[in-house]
Amino acid sequence: MPEKDNLSAVLMKKDVLLLQQMPLPENPKNDEVLLATHTVGICGSDVHYWTHGRIGNFVVEKPMILGHETSATVVAVGENVKHLKPGDRVATEPGVPCRQCNFCKEGKYNLCENIFFFATPPDDGTLTRFFKHPADFCFKLPDHVSYEEGALLEPLSVGVHACKRAGVTVGSDVLVCGAGPIGLVTMLTAKAFGARKVCITGFAAHLTIIND
Repeated sequence: MPEKDNLSAVLMKKDVLLLQQMPLPENPKNDEVLLATHTVGICGSDVHYWTHGRIGNFVVEKPMILGHETSATVVAVGENVKHLKPGDRVATEPGVPCRQCNFCKEGKYNLCENIFFFATPPDDGTLTRFFKHPADFCFKLPDHVSYEEGALLEPLSVGVHACKRAGVTVGSDVLVCGAGPIGLVTMLTAKAFGARKVCITGFAAHLTIIND
C-alpha cells in the first residue's frame, strides 16, 4: 500500500468540493477489513450535500468525504475475519447499525438511530483510496460480477426492498414513479420478480411500458 497516498473527495462546505490527501487508516481491528476503493457510484444524496449542504436534519458542519455506493479490494483483514482474505473483491453495505437497540435486534437495523452511514454527516464516505469497514458488512463478489456492478448493488437493494414491500410477484402490474437510477433498478427488479407489466414515469412527459 502506498505510504502516503489516500487521495479523497472532501466536501468542505456547501458548493466547495476538494481533492485532498487524508490520513491513511490504521490497521484493521479484529472484526474489520482494510479496503482499497475501486468503484464508487455518485448518488443523488452526494450531489445534494454538495449543492445544498444538508438533507433534512443531516447538515454538513465539517469536512466530509463523499460516496457510499462502493466496490473495493481487500488489503488486510482483522484477526477474527475468516470469510475474506487480501485480494478478494467486495461490495460494501454502507450502513452499520449499533447492533444493540430494539430495531437491530428485531432485524430492522436500517431504522437504527445510531447507525453509521457512509457520507451522511458526520460520517465520512468512500470516495477515498483506502478505508476500513466491518467485515460482516462486506460481501465477496462472484467472479462474473464486475466492480462496477458491485458498486450498483447498494442502489439495487432499494429496488429489491421496494418490490418486497409492495408484494410484487408473478403476474403483477407495477407502476414506478420516477425514471431516475433508483426507478430504473426498481423496474428491472420488478421484472425479475415476475411482474407482467411495468410502467415507469419520468419528467419527459412520457410513459414507457415494459412488457416482454
